[in-house]
Amino acid sequence: MFEKLQSLLIDKFNYDKDQIKMETKLGAELGLNSIELAELVMSCEEEFNIEIPDDDIHDFETIGDVVAYLEKRVNG
Repeated sequence: MFEKLQSLLIDKFNYDKDQIKMETKLGAELGLNSIELAELVMSCEEEFNIEIPDDDIHDFETIGDVVAYLEKRVNG
């Protein structure tokens, strides 16, 4: 799951692989703004064939938060 998310971030936002770790903060370290976060969420929804409610997005502080959420939603 981490590798897929890492690939999405590299492809969509041109980050270096070294920047993307489980503890990396989406806003503070990657500088994702609300529009970019929405783009990331839409990419995740498409990639993993799930719907992510807006209320859940507020819990995404780090890459690890997103990975844990996706693992829970995709793998049940």
